[in-house]
Amino acid sequence: MLARASLILLSLAGCGSAWADDYPTRPIRIVVPYAAGGGTDAMARFIARGFEARLGQAFIVENRPGSGTATGGAYVAKSASDGYTLLMATSSTLAINPSMYKTLPYDPAVDFSPIGMVAAVPFVLIVHPSLAVTSVDGLIRLAREKPGALSYASGGVGAPHHVYMELLKSMTGADIKHIPYRGGGPALTDVVAGHVPIMFADVAQALALVKEGRVIALGVTTAKRVDTMPQIPTLQEAGIADYEANSWQCVVAPALVSEPIVTRLNKALVDILATRETRNHFTALGVQPVTATPAETGAYIRREVARWAKVVRSIGTIEE
Repeated sequence: MLARASLILLSLAGCGSAWADDYPTRPIRIVVPYAAGGGTDAMARFIARGFEARLGQAFIVENRPGSGTATGGAYVAKSASDGYTLLMATSSTLAINPSMYKTLPYDPAVDFSPIGMVAAVPFVLIVHPSLAVTSVDGLIRLAREKPGALSYASGGVGAPHHVYMELLKSMTGADIKHIPYRGGGPALTDVVAGHVPIMFADVAQALALVKEGRVIALGVTTAKRVDTMPQIPTLQEAGIADYEANSWQCVVAPALVSEPIVTRLNKALVDILATRETRNHFTALGVQPVTATPAETGAYIRREVARWAKVVRSIGTIEE
């Protein structure tokens, strides 16, 4: 019986290797957990074309928005472990949601096979000119002088705009009221109109508004200054020691996808991200391409889960 079991395992291993050698033999889906038209969707469609050129099969982007990206994440987590369904995951999907939601239909630690990183998305702290604040220090000082009087906009509970401000509040003791919106676009619209004076905004969305003087940029969330806003200091340079927060995207597959398939996908992804065309396209989107091995991607996700759990504890979880 032991000998027969060994032969079966060897046979399965051989079949897995053969399947990986032939992979892919049919179209592959990349699930985007947002509606079409956003930055994550644009990146997914761009790398889909790169995958097609390198692997010789169609890569179809499928949008499955809902529940703060949890709908798309759950769909991929429950898909077959054959490498034909991938997820364009975000920091919300894998790092923030596990602490934000009391019940989540997937576990980032066990339900996915990391393929590789895609991009880091810098955010910038902006204020409406009517607030008469031109520095991070000035904003924190005003918030301390008038606790609870100031408010900030976000794209919703658990969105990057929300948790980034809560991180800033926890590090500075500032008391600023949260005004959640249904999406970053409507939130930014109201900040520009002066209805809510403060927000952490996606650099790509805020860039033109800053140049036009419709909002004032105080600091970026990244450890280094952003190429498209070189004149704006980092929050660390502005006096918030150790502050760093990036929204990010990565590609994952359902758990237990074979190692040869993961390796093949990672190699193609790294090759896509290394091209000048990708760098130019991502720069236009206001994001920075990032490459990593599957192991490095998994380790980074685990660190981010632990890091954001501390912030989310101060916010509270969502009943779902």
